This record gives sequence, C-alpha cells and structure tokens, in this order.
Amino acid sequence: MEEFINSDIFKWVIFPLVIFISRIIDVSLGTTRIIMISKGRKELAMLIGFFEITIWVLVSAQVIRSLDNFVFIIAYAGGFAAGNYIGMVIDEKIAMGKVSVRLILNKDPSEVIEKLKENGYGVTHFEATGSRGKAYVIYSIMHRKKLEEFSTIVTQRHPKAFISVEDTRLVREGVFQEKKKKTHFRKMLSSRKIK
Repeated sequence: MEEFINSDIFKWVIFPLVIFISRIIDVSLGTTRIIMISKGRKELAMLIGFFEITIWVLVSAQVIRSLDNFVFIIAYAGGFAAGNYIGMVIDEKIAMGKVSVRLILNKDPSEVIEKLKENGYGVTHFEATGSRGKAYVIYSIMHRKKLEEFSTIVTQRHPKAFISVEDTRLVREGVFQEKKKKTHFRKMLSSRKIK
C-alpha cells in the first residue's frame, strides 16, 4: 500500500483527481448552504456547513503541504471552478421556495392574464405609465418550480415582455397552485400506522 501511495500514478493522477472531486463537493455544499440560509433553513445550513468545512480543511491541508506539486494546485482551482458551476445547477434543480414576478407589457394584457388564471396562477394587475407611454403591470408570486411554465405562457403571447424575478422569503395567504395530489400508493403508505 505504501508503495502505491508513493508511486507516480498516485502522486500525479489519482490524488489530484481526489482533490478535484473533493473540491467540487465542498464548493457545491457551500452553494447549497447559502441557498438554505437564504430560505431560512438554519438547521440544514448548519449540517451542510459542517461537512463543507470538514472537506475543505482536509483538502486544503494536503495542497498546502505540497505546494511544489503544481498539479495539486490546478486540481484544487479546477475543483473550485467546477464546484461553483455544479452548485448553481443544483440550485436550479432544487428550485426551493417562492419567487415574485413582475411583468411589464406595452399591449393589452387580457389574454395573458386569463391564461395565467386558467393555469392556477394568482395575478394582480394594473395600468401604469412607463418611459414609452402606457404600460400594464402584472404581479404574481409562485413556487419557484413553476417559473419556467409561467415564463412560457407569457412569452408565447408577449415575446417582448419585461420580466423581473426576485426570491421571496415569506408569503401569507394568496392564490397558489395546488401541490400535486398524492398517488394511490403514497396515500396507502401515509395512512398505514406503524405498529
């Protein structure tokens, strides 16, 4: 085993790969932790932070001990860069929480408002005056996972609509799409009592 650890293949290929992958995990965890903090999930953020910093300390210590090995440094930096990208992809896939969406249209919004209502979106709308004259503002709050569908409905009818999206931390009351109903199998499992 000691012979393998001291071998060139371990020093120049395997260990840099371990550093690269560990750094991806560490940075992805960091991104996820920040998301959890912004959503008010304190306990989960704390747990993720524990694993994030543990990985970081272990990997950083190895790289600092071997600053003469440029492959370790490249693997460390590459893992950091890739981890940022993967963390953002994870954020998109998780799509937690709610967002506030503002639309500004320069044409009659009646059709898009009706279509949004048909699809279960709550909308508030009013006339306004923009820099180019009369405008229509539509405001809606929704589950983040529904944003893509919402945008598709809008852009099919108003391709040049101005769309602004912001994360929303707390929402009370309002009109929201219903969550998916439980399947028969899930209903059966949830109704069974554990003895």
